[in-house]
This record gives sequence, C-alpha cells and structure tokens, in this order.
Amino acid sequence: MTVRVLLADDQAMVRRGFRMILESEPDIEVVGEAATGEQATTSTRRLRPDVVLMDIEMPGGDGLEATRRITADPDQHSRVVILTTFERDEYVFEALRAGASGFLLKNGPPEALLSAVRVVADGEALLAPSVTRRIIEQFARRPAQRDISAQLTSLTQRERDVLVRLARGQSNAELAADLAVSEGTVKTHVSSLLAKLGLRDRVQAVVLAYESGFVAPGG
Repeated sequence: MTVRVLLADDQAMVRRGFRMILESEPDIEVVGEAATGEQATTSTRRLRPDVVLMDIEMPGGDGLEATRRITADPDQHSRVVILTTFERDEYVFEALRAGASGFLLKNGPPEALLSAVRVVADGEALLAPSVTRRIIEQFARRPAQRDISAQLTSLTQRERDVLVRLARGQSNAELAADLAVSEGTVKTHVSSLLAKLGLRDRVQAVVLAYESGFVAPGG
C-alpha cells in the first residue's frame, strides 16, 4: 500500500527537503503541498491524503487550527503529524488536544520522518514516552473535565485494561506481553474501544483517559 502524504509548511525549502526524503521510498507518495493553514485544510479535503505533515507556525491560520478543522470533519480520515522546531510543552499538549496523531521535531533524522509517516498511516500513535509523560503532567494539574461514564459501560473489562495501558504509553508489543495475548488481538481490542468511544486513534484515547479522570496521573 502506498502512503499518500500532504506537506504543510510555509517554507518552500523545508517542503522540498521533506519531499525528497519521502519520495525516496517506494511506498510513500507526496500528493500535495500547502504553505498556509487554510491551504492545508482545503488541500486535505480535496486530496484526502493518508497523512498530513503539519507545521505549527504558519500564516493564514496556524497548524493547530488547521488540525482542528481537519480532525473535526467526520468525512475526513487523514491523520495529522505536527512538525515543529520547538519542543514546547504547550505545543505538545495543544497539538494532541487538537486531534493530531503525533508530534515530530523537524531537526530529527530522516529515518524518524519516514517512520512517523508509516506508523501514523498504520493507525498507530506517534507518542514518545516523554510526550506521554507531558500529557500526564498537564492533566495532573487540572480536575476531570469530561464525563464518559455512559460510554465506558460499553467497554469490556479487557478493553478497559487496554485503555489504561494505552494511557500509560504502552506499545502494542508491551500490551500483548502484559495481557498474554498476540499483537493482533491487541489491535482488535484497540480498534473496538476506539469505535465504542467515538475516537479517531490512540492519541485521542490517551487524552480522553486523563481528561475524564478514568486514569489518574501516577496511578
């Protein structure tokens, strides 16, 4: 399967560099580019890429606003990876709350970019342990903001167990080892709980788990 990617960055040289890296791989195709947040939103709706690589700081509506618009569209299934040169806590937090499926620093190696595109296109989350810790720390400072008790009743006990472990940043392999099941079974549980809770991906599950108080920071 070819992963279709949209590049959204206001710097032409950055877009060109990313394009060269991505198109060096046979399973990745760059289907479009955008220089503003508004262009990113419009191009995503038109081209329907699998993954949008989104810069945060752009004119014409920043990357966070564009991400919100893209992920709020029920007919849009593109996943967003936020790109930035700054590893600021507020960027990490707001990007994930906006619906991004991952967060990547621009100064990382080319291999990290390629891995990010493939991981997110495959339905996984791009959450490094450091990012997961930041989410936990952010939610530790605020009371529960969402009541999902009615939705949680639809989850099986195993799905609840999986949600707890997702919130703690465990990978599929770690989940499988903890629960003594195959990674395929883990993926099935994850897909089921996301569908029941009306979530797009694992990142939203992590945010929801802490925002609702289902998982307590440090618990």
